[in-house]
Amino acid sequence: MPHIAMVSIPAPGHVNPSLEVIRELAARGHHVTYANAPSYRDTVEAAGATHVPYTSLLPRDTAWPEDTIAQLDLFLRDAVSMTPQLRAAYEGRRPDLFLYDIGAAPARVLAEQWAVPAIQLSPTYVAWDGYETDMAPVIEQLYATPEGAGYQRRAEQWLRQEGIATPHADFVGRPPRCLVLIPRALQPHADRVNPDVYTFIGPCLGERGTWTPPAGGGKILLISLGSAFTDQPAFYRTCLRAFGDLPGWHVILQIGRRLSAADLGPIPANVEVHPWVEQLAILRHAGAFLTHAGMGGASEGLACGVPMIAVPQGVDQFANADHLVALGVARRIDTDAATPGLLRAALHELTTDPRVAARLSAARHELTVEGGAHRAADLIEAAL
Repeated sequence: MPHIAMVSIPAPGHVNPSLEVIRELAARGHHVTYANAPSYRDTVEAAGATHVPYTSLLPRDTAWPEDTIAQLDLFLRDAVSMTPQLRAAYEGRRPDLFLYDIGAAPARVLAEQWAVPAIQLSPTYVAWDGYETDMAPVIEQLYATPEGAGYQRRAEQWLRQEGIATPHADFVGRPPRCLVLIPRALQPHADRVNPDVYTFIGPCLGERGTWTPPAGGGKILLISLGSAFTDQPAFYRTCLRAFGDLPGWHVILQIGRRLSAADLGPIPANVEVHPWVEQLAILRHAGAFLTHAGMGGASEGLACGVPMIAVPQGVDQFANADHLVALGVARRIDTDAATPGLLRAALHELTTDPRVAARLSAARHELTVEGGAHRAADLIEAAL
């Protein structure tokens, strides 16, 4: 069978969206290898793939920087470090096809050097026709600083050293072929996305994790700011004041691994506090979701038909939050504006308005049309 090599980075938002595609390919009998950090070995093997370890430089137990250029520089440093590791791992067993996450551009480097086809699996929105023009003011401002100019210079230098002539922005953001693993409804300017390059597959959700609702009954509210923006004790305390002891609601609060429940003060009886939870499994039972509106969480919320309070923290989350609001299934409340009263009112409005429920039902139906992991595997096999 052909050898299909998947390459990703050690972050839930970059692994989880494509995991069911890998599982489907392995179930069809393909030889699938998956390059990621050693911490993802069990996850990779559970999906039926062979784990290929590499050492990542991305933060895991420390906070990410807030500055955008500093964040981009971390990804660049990781890519430069990853490239020779992947080359050494795959030199003796070159794949017939590379699949790669948006954070794993070194896979495309090797694909071009070895004349192997490559397909990007995007866990977020993609460039549309005219993207560069529309975003020019933001991009120019980003690279106008000495730090931005330095990042851009280092990124171009890396590709030149690898023999790649394509500009870095195009190499990373303009793949020759891409499967988009988000709802089309969350894609900006979806009507201007090139269908010859990008195919919307939608969220590919399997049975990731298990969770049993508490015996006491009541509606479930899940609160999670993802994995990278969790150091928010003041906001969590606001949530406890908003939803603690709220009649009819059981609250599950994920706070990440850098805080403990002791940092939050007294915990109301209807609240569970955990460093990490099985988000998708809980959402399948949830009545509401307070989320940072990362693309993974936003997609899972839509797929599970759960109304959302969006509290964006960075990167694409502000745009995602606005898309959810425009769909009529969420309320956006920025962190510095959040008060117990405002959060409580948003929860009441979202969970009592029948129009919100109807919009969520329609969104779930649209996702079934996009095809999911089975369609993705069909398209990958066609590329072979």
